[in-house]
Amino acid sequence: MKMSFLILSFCLIISTSGFSQEKKWQVGLFSFFDNTEFGHSAVQIPQTMSGVLFLPEVGLCWDSIHHVNVGLDLLHEFGSARAIDYFYPTAYYEMDREPFRFYMGAFPRKYAVEKYPRIFFQDSISYYRPNINGIFWEFYKKQNYINVWLDWTSRQSQSMRETFFMGISGRYNLGILYAQHFGYMFHFAGKTNPIVNDALHDNVVFLTSLGLDFAKITNLEKLEANAGWVVGMDRARADQTGWIIQQGLLMETKIEYKGIGIFNSFYRGRGQMNYYNDHNNDLYWGDPIYRAKTYNRSDIYVSFINNKVVSTKLIYSLHFVENTMYHEQSLKVTFNLNNY
Repeated sequence: MKMSFLILSFCLIISTSGFSQEKKWQVGLFSFFDNTEFGHSAVQIPQTMSGVLFLPEVGLCWDSIHHVNVGLDLLHEFGSARAIDYFYPTAYYEMDREPFRFYMGAFPRKYAVEKYPRIFFQDSISYYRPNINGIFWEFYKKQNYINVWLDWTSRQSQSMRETFFMGISGRYNLGILYAQHFGYMFHFAGKTNPIVNDALHDNVVFLTSLGLDFAKITNLEKLEANAGWVVGMDRARADQTGWIIQQGLLMETKIEYKGIGIFNSFYRGRGQMNYYNDHNNDLYWGDPIYRAKTYNRSDIYVSFINNKVVSTKLIYSLHFVENTMYHEQSLKVTFNLNNY
């Protein structure tokens, strides 16, 4: 994989001498410190995740529409004895001409799923799985959009399962009213010639909600609330379980003024992730705390530096679950410098 990436990078550099396309570059850095205090919880674990991602990228652009980009995502975890703990190649084609946007290759995950709630992707996914390997297509007009995407997360071998996501999301705004939808199917197959046969699993989650956004008619950066219905579906094909369905209500509220904000999410319903005890985070990428029937999370945050180059966000989170209040503190710093 490393050799293929070096060959692709070399070809891109050589090609710049024979064509007059615009050359692009960017240097990104994302540093995170996330401390969760979930002692004695049955649905979440206490842990501290911290590190820094270094994200250099170069590319070519022609007609202001077509882009080819290559780069690296290098992760160093705080306290590690190694200089680089994880290495992720970035290489993708991008086409952006309103009303269509298209990506294919290994590209930043935020392009496709940044707006998904935590019931789909927990925070650690953005720390340790920063790229999607697959395809993203979107139709958009201003703030309205609909997209579909594919993320191939593991290729089948004697030691690895075949796994991939297929997802769809969208939003439509009508004045202060909006409707939105998020959904995916995760295919969790077996290994090649396994010693012990294991059932092939499918996990489907989707959320459809209606909301009100008052930010446009106030002096606030954010002032909105939405409520929707979550449906989680699990099945183990070989076990002939049929679809096991978990449903619930998810409500979100967002308020922000001059970088100070509150984000609250509330879930009430049947606990999600039916097979978590068998396959835990290999099968489920959402926050495992949603295995609880009732859960409320309140984020109080301050963005004390926020411009085109640097974004800094300090968050204090209160988690109300299992008749207990748990605490979480996080600090996230994003730096991005480019020539476009």
